[in-house]
Amino acid sequence: MKVSLIVAMTEGRVMGKDNELPWHLPQDLKRFRKLTTGHPVVMGRKTFESIGRLLPDRENIILTRQPDYGAPGATVFASLDEVLVHFEGRTDELFIIGGAQVYRCALSHVDQIYMTLIHEPITGDVYFPEFDEGQFVQCSCERYETPLRHSFLLLERRRSVRPPSSREAP
Repeated sequence: MKVSLIVAMTEGRVMGKDNELPWHLPQDLKRFRKLTTGHPVVMGRKTFESIGRLLPDRENIILTRQPDYGAPGATVFASLDEVLVHFEGRTDELFIIGGAQVYRCALSHVDQIYMTLIHEPITGDVYFPEFDEGQFVQCSCERYETPLRHSFLLLERRRSVRPPSSREAP
């Protein structure tokens, strides 16, 4: 199973303000829908509540520490590890869609990152966590100038190459 993270953020790592996106970018919303439709999407409780509804044509997974939290139509888990075990062998790709705490927990597990990078100085109060960008290689970049200057990036985790053992021919 491939674990993918999808995020929109500014070059300063701003992702949100007052529990909402601080921009309106229809191209990004279309891309998000196209990539995630038909796949399980994992989000934190706050992200789910900010969206205000289930995302159609996707299995909605909510992470929360609240043991009695209920969201009709969604599946609730207490940890990302539980989600990963549950979906292993059941789906080809699982999407992590936010928020900041879920991203922080997921970064060590993701195989690729679909990033929308906003090239405008936008302020906010929620930031994408720092991570070792050297663990990823940029595989594609599409740059757009309107309505906001932004890029669609695909980052894939670098795979370490196993050196040959002393018994193997070079």
